[in-house]
Amino acid sequence: MKPLVIVALAGCILGAVAPALSAAQDGRRAGAVPRANRPDSALTPMDVVAMLDAYAVVQAQDALQLSEEQYGPFVTRLRALQETRRRNQQARNRILQQLRQLAGTKEAPPQDEPAIRERLKALREHDERAAIELKRAYDALDEVIDTAQQARFRVFEETIERRKLDLLMRARQAARRGSGG
Repeated sequence: MKPLVIVALAGCILGAVAPALSAAQDGRRAGAVPRANRPDSALTPMDVVAMLDAYAVVQAQDALQLSEEQYGPFVTRLRALQETRRRNQQARNRILQQLRQLAGTKEAPPQDEPAIRERLKALREHDERAAIELKRAYDALDEVIDTAQQARFRVFEETIERRKLDLLMRARQAARRGSGG
């Protein structure tokens, strides 16, 4: 029965992700629609990420065979790990976007070498800080689970990441089919 639950949840997520991706693509083309003006059924990419994170939490309890005592602290620390990753990835993406703008193209070479050097330094420093924050988040999570659970968690994370990518690819394909392109 458990595979049936996973398939049903994946179907629900896939059904929610396709319109969200389609709306996100439309929003990039036509300008973002403020949240207050969107229909209640319109999911944002962040809504989809939250759904996938919630799915990971539910699946982790079973995959790691968490006890009742472990579950609460584990979930709190898993959510902190997820938030740390998300926040650092967003900050890194912002710096990379700035570098993309500063670096220019083959046709229009960069004009501000000092600004590029500063942004490259900022990227290195961010990556170093992010690695430290991520290590702290993993250490905090590992405090509430035993060694075997830690190993299962690392394998579980990789499995969940593959499932997320698969769902997102399917959703993109469904959004393309739905938009006729």
